[in-house]
Amino acid sequence: MSKSLEEVNQSIATEGKKSGLRKILAFLGPAYLISVGYMDPGNWATDLAGGSQFGYALLWVLLMSNIMALLLQSLSARLGIVTQRDLAQASRETYSPFVNYILYFLAEIAIAACDLAEVLGMAIGLNLLFGISLIQGVVITVLDTFLLLFLINKGMRKMEAFIIALVAVIGFSFVFEMIFAQPEIGQVVTGLVPSIPNEAALYIAIGIIGATVMPHNLYLHSSLVQTRKFDRSDKGIKQALKYNLIDSTIALNLAFFVNAAILILAAATFYKNGLFEVAEIQDAHQLLAPMLGTKWAPILFAVALIAAGQSSTITGTLAGQIIMEGYLNLRIQPWVRRIITRLIAIVPAVLVILIYGESVTGKMLIFSQVILSLQLGFAIIPLIHFVSDKSKMKGFEISKLTQIASWIVASIIVSLNAKLVFDEIKGWLETSEDPMILWLTVVPIAFGFLILLLYIVFKPFVTKSKQEHQSHLPHNFVLEFSETVAYDKKNIAISIDFSTADQKAINSAFDLGGKEANYTLIHVVETVGAIMYGGNVDDNETRIDEKLLLEYKEMLTNIGFKVDVKLGFGKPNKAIPKIVNEGNFDILVMGTHGHTGLKDLLFGTTVDKLRHEISIPLFIVKN
Repeated sequence: MSKSLEEVNQSIATEGKKSGLRKILAFLGPAYLISVGYMDPGNWATDLAGGSQFGYALLWVLLMSNIMALLLQSLSARLGIVTQRDLAQASRETYSPFVNYILYFLAEIAIAACDLAEVLGMAIGLNLLFGISLIQGVVITVLDTFLLLFLINKGMRKMEAFIIALVAVIGFSFVFEMIFAQPEIGQVVTGLVPSIPNEAALYIAIGIIGATVMPHNLYLHSSLVQTRKFDRSDKGIKQALKYNLIDSTIALNLAFFVNAAILILAAATFYKNGLFEVAEIQDAHQLLAPMLGTKWAPILFAVALIAAGQSSTITGTLAGQIIMEGYLNLRIQPWVRRIITRLIAIVPAVLVILIYGESVTGKMLIFSQVILSLQLGFAIIPLIHFVSDKSKMKGFEISKLTQIASWIVASIIVSLNAKLVFDEIKGWLETSEDPMILWLTVVPIAFGFLILLLYIVFKPFVTKSKQEHQSHLPHNFVLEFSETVAYDKKNIAISIDFSTADQKAINSAFDLGGKEANYTLIHVVETVGAIMYGGNVDDNETRIDEKLLLEYKEMLTNIGFKVDVKLGFGKPNKAIPKIVNEGNFDILVMGTHGHTGLKDLLFGTTVDKLRHEISIPLFIVKN
């Protein structure tokens, strides 16, 4: 299993900071990238709808959602810090391939829904500020991909600084909006008391929860905390957990302020004046100037919307990469990954605008947030199980009290979603001209997802999770070696990568040398730490790879072969030639993934670069 966001994993040092403030500042950052997901354009749509239709009545939903978010994000950060696995990787190690494919599909739907909201939101902001059409605005958002590549190449700290600057723009914009709107403080306080006025309010409330507690943020946070390099002792891990909780508390409370400000702005401006149906961002923008008596109100509104859209598209794209790599263990070139993720967002956005017109963007934004909420259970429940697992967390599992609080949060979210799904399907069946079609399609699908949810809830109570190091080897992978008769090579190097290609490569080497030859197994650690520090790196990936390499050696030695091992660091096309050229080898045997042409473009190729760097024959075994 490769590192999560491998190109920036452990790229920020936190050790050696003399003052406590400097050490805290070294850890601050990941939660700000998370916080933009809590103030993205999808939130704006649900907050505007809630404020204009129900005044201040749903403020308590925002507060409750923020508390839920803080709890769940702290669990996500804990998973990443302690296990050095993101949520998608942990799921892949725990569930069967079939279940993982379904969870991956659901996670991709959530990413698509999230991206739809972000792309539409930024396009609307460009339209409001510069008069650019929505279609053109959506197409412009593809440039986010190149901005993300530029930022991540500059380092994680530069990206975090850029996101924090955008968050500051959003925050300052709404400070002035609140000054313009002059809300009634008494009614704001009353809105913090729980109440659900009617069924429509429930739909909006679920949308607010979906917009606030976002499933892709749980995947993202568990990965971003791994960008910090810190002491892996118990004391170091405890310190990392503490500083990340501080980071999350500050960032998510800022997000709560922005969400509350949008809802309060809608309540003080639209609900107060009897405009109960302002759910479209465009309508809100147009009405702000005449309602508040200043031209700056709509300008600041549009600027904040663009900042929210821009920042959240960046984090959404990163989440798409994490989910794809974690669930599928699919490693493709970073720029290809990001363009694919961006296109997944742009295509539905363009189709929505072309088919339904610009007038339904607000409804689509709210619908996208309800979709996010429906997917939450499939991310939250595995997360709670993982951070409660003593074998995974190695002494850092959450307390019983935290477990109870987490399960209460999960129960609230799943129960609200179950009611929403039940009511929607019931309404469809009652109004449909041919309900049998729904009974044969929608109802079985709903039951299927219910069964999956129950499976995820109860599986950890009846079966044990896979051991951590097993995830590095293919499922049910057992090396079997054939007897050979032609032996003419004496010193053979074999490149291995702990995949199914190893078996054919090793067998082919044995065909060349038999039991009389000397074999050297070469594996290259490709983490960011290995690239930067070479043989001086000491991270979890290196330790696991070294352990597996020694297991290979022991296995092969026990059946009579003379085996040595070499661990390289950095890029394989550089590290393997260095080891080979320094050794006295007759031949290098190397397995491949069997891809050419377009797949080489996607996955990259080591063989072509490596064969020009070595002075001995290269024997390529096609997998």
